[in-house]
Amino acid sequence: MPHCVFCGKVTTTHEGLKRHIVGRLECRTQYESMIEEVEAENLDDAPDVDFPHQDAAPGHVHPRPSPDMGDNPALSKTRRVTVKEVEDEDGMSFTNNGRYFEPRTDAGWALHEGETSFEKYRTYQEEEGEDPWSPFEDKEEWDLAHWLIKNLGQTWTEEFLKLPITQNRSKLSFHNNRSFLQRVDKLPHGPGWTCKKVTVCGNCEDDKGEMLQEDIELWSQDPVECVKELIGNPAFKEHMAYSPAKAYADRAGQHRVIDEMWIADWWGKKQNALPEGATIAPIILSSDKTSLSQFRGDKLAWPVKLDCFTPDARSLAGYCLFHHCMALLLQPLIGAGNDGVEMVCADSWVRPYVADFPEQCLVSCCKENRCPKCLVAANDRGDALNSAMRDPESTKEILHKRKIGQHPPEFEANGLRAVYKPFWADLPHADIFLAFTPDLLHQLHKGVFKDYLVKWCIDIIGEDEIDAHFKAIPNYPGLRHFKKGISSVKQWTGCEHKEMQRVFVGLLSGAVPSRVLVVARSILDFLYHAQLHIQTTESLEALQTALTVFHANKDILKELAVREHFNIPKLHQLSHYVQSITLLGAADGFNTKLPERLHIDFAKDSYHASNKRDYEEQMALWLQRQEAVFIRSAYLDWLSQQPHSNPHDFDADSDTDSESETPNLPAAEPLQASHVLAKVPAHPHQSVQTIITAHGATEFLPALQSFLLKNLPHNTIVPGLQDRFNLYRQVVIVMPPDLRLPSGRKPGTPAQFDMALIADRPRSSHLHTLEGVRVAQVRAIFTLPHQFGAYSRALAYVEWFTPFKPPDPSSRMRQVSRSTRQLRRNAAVIHVDEIVRPCHLMPRMGQSVDLRLRSGNAYEVANDFYFNEFIDGEMFCACVIK
Repeated sequence: MPHCVFCGKVTTTHEGLKRHIVGRLECRTQYESMIEEVEAENLDDAPDVDFPHQDAAPGHVHPRPSPDMGDNPALSKTRRVTVKEVEDEDGMSFTNNGRYFEPRTDAGWALHEGETSFEKYRTYQEEEGEDPWSPFEDKEEWDLAHWLIKNLGQTWTEEFLKLPITQNRSKLSFHNNRSFLQRVDKLPHGPGWTCKKVTVCGNCEDDKGEMLQEDIELWSQDPVECVKELIGNPAFKEHMAYSPAKAYADRAGQHRVIDEMWIADWWGKKQNALPEGATIAPIILSSDKTSLSQFRGDKLAWPVKLDCFTPDARSLAGYCLFHHCMALLLQPLIGAGNDGVEMVCADSWVRPYVADFPEQCLVSCCKENRCPKCLVAANDRGDALNSAMRDPESTKEILHKRKIGQHPPEFEANGLRAVYKPFWADLPHADIFLAFTPDLLHQLHKGVFKDYLVKWCIDIIGEDEIDAHFKAIPNYPGLRHFKKGISSVKQWTGCEHKEMQRVFVGLLSGAVPSRVLVVARSILDFLYHAQLHIQTTESLEALQTALTVFHANKDILKELAVREHFNIPKLHQLSHYVQSITLLGAADGFNTKLPERLHIDFAKDSYHASNKRDYEEQMALWLQRQEAVFIRSAYLDWLSQQPHSNPHDFDADSDTDSESETPNLPAAEPLQASHVLAKVPAHPHQSVQTIITAHGATEFLPALQSFLLKNLPHNTIVPGLQDRFNLYRQVVIVMPPDLRLPSGRKPGTPAQFDMALIADRPRSSHLHTLEGVRVAQVRAIFTLPHQFGAYSRALAYVEWFTPFKPPDPSSRMRQVSRSTRQLRRNAAVIHVDEIVRPCHLMPRMGQSVDLRLRSGNAYEVANDFYFNEFIDGEMFCACVIK
């Protein structure tokens, strides 16, 4: 078995040996010295051990010994791009998403081996003789407790436990809600909640002539302890990165790839300012007010009314109170960032910030008519300017001068508020202005698109005409059909914005002036590029180009009297997207829709679980109990995956194929796309006449005969009206996921007579380009009857469209038309596995919609179409991203 030549430690796998040498300081030091000696003697027989230093790149990518570069991170100066192939469970080799990494070997060093909280708790339970689900009697009782705490409030829990069937048959160890919660409170939980009283002295006097005061409660958890809980959770170990790196799409390192923060620029730049081997644990802070009550707006999560101030001073006092409370909340991070905190995984702290625009202005101490990131003038935000970024040190100096009675001109010029002690003033390693992240939800979907672009276009076209255009959009699997148009929609959600975006450019083509169409196309290009989960050098250039095109053509809206100016805060924020993505990673990872979802989980649900009186303490206790149940559930999941051995033997050398220092690789892509049909045909033994009439397959027999001549040349049977065929309702195409796109997309639902892209040969991966594909309408999916011989591949009857025509100069959308032969539709029978994926066509409607045109008949009435590349992210990438 593998063993360490330095200390004699025996491991079960070579991967465990590598982790042991990395994690044990004495062995690592001896290994480094040995490597130096081997290289000094120019020998080639160094032990075959990768030395990852907590592994700077995921997917088991390590620096390797070479004559040019040693494994000692202190000596690693040469720029390299490396990749290692990994074998999956099926024995198939693949690279880490085709990326090559340039790791940092001077970061993320392991100090020593340690036990996670789960490992410590397992040791405690075995020493005390407890069962894993203690303090509950058995697994079934634990499952019931988990269900009760997640789904029922205290009143309903009490009623459930009082039911005769529960008391007589269940034989539970708890008989009412009180005894149940007593057991829940025995579960280990995360950092405790504390309450601090903040006394605010106002500027109003009471009846006695004394200044009014108001006491505010600040409920919080220690942020350092929270990070310890998260970073020490072994459930996350396969998804963690402890040192920065750069990723490239090519081995030469010419084409940069950016998705997560650890391969963006900010982490690497901060690493340069820290001691060698230090580990950065970036902290994402998010703040936003939220209403707790459903029908009354008087219960809010963080804003307070501050009646002790006069109305003219109340707003500024609220800003100062926010910064004071945030400073109290984040105080533990100051010491952690300056001195470091030894944890199982990390010992240094820095942070970005997620907030919507008003909250960003609040945090940056600037007025809402100014940019919270840069010093652009209040009236210049609509121009394509590269203004200087705000600087934390100079901002603090200006605020200090203002505090001591001076009147620096920069205070008004920079649009600052008199918040003299920002909460971020003493936080180390933090530039609060660079830390503000893009807000896809409020800035793009709800902001620039819905509030501005859609409104501008409605003003140009008119509500009736734009509604008619939306009504005539052809169906597509998973696409929402606005059957009444959009003018009558009063309450919009982010999902509805995205559905509109999928058809908006094609809908406007021919309906608005060409320069307006260029403006709309540039905004949609920017929006789709900004949402990519993986950004590249080329996609970031395209993002900036889209913004440049918008600014070059936006004045058409002034000429049409649609807009007087473009001094729009959300529009200006787009100028910072490229910089933010380059520094912090893909914008999708910092979307404010994520913390807004937590309003429901952590604020609204906890409030509704209280009795609505003195609810703050009840909310904290409810959250603590929810967290305790979550931790126990995660612990049991982790325990079920561990080998049955003494907990003292469980360490980094355990027999596992994954390395604790590297994030988990996604599953390997399948070698071949699969086309899945139902086991039983939906319409068996259908006549040819039914296929012709019900499916519109007017050229079915000639097309089938041509197919048989080509693929079954020895067949002597001529197909005719007497033959019957098994027809299928749909084919499901299983393709590997496109990693450039956000996960969690809804699967499309099948539709009749879908448009599809047909390839000249089966495809082995998702769609990368439109080369070698052609549009066709699928009218029937069937199999050959037995009289034609044994033929296992399913078939489809399709009607062709013309090859792609040159794109429209304004919308840049490709155009296709119905293909005909001798005045009849050009049809063919093809193999089902030649279908690449569904696609969407939009009829060229012009300024006015043909009265005959409806969503259900658009493909039959119209003849000329736009190929809709905005129908989903994969299609957009295939059409636009090279």
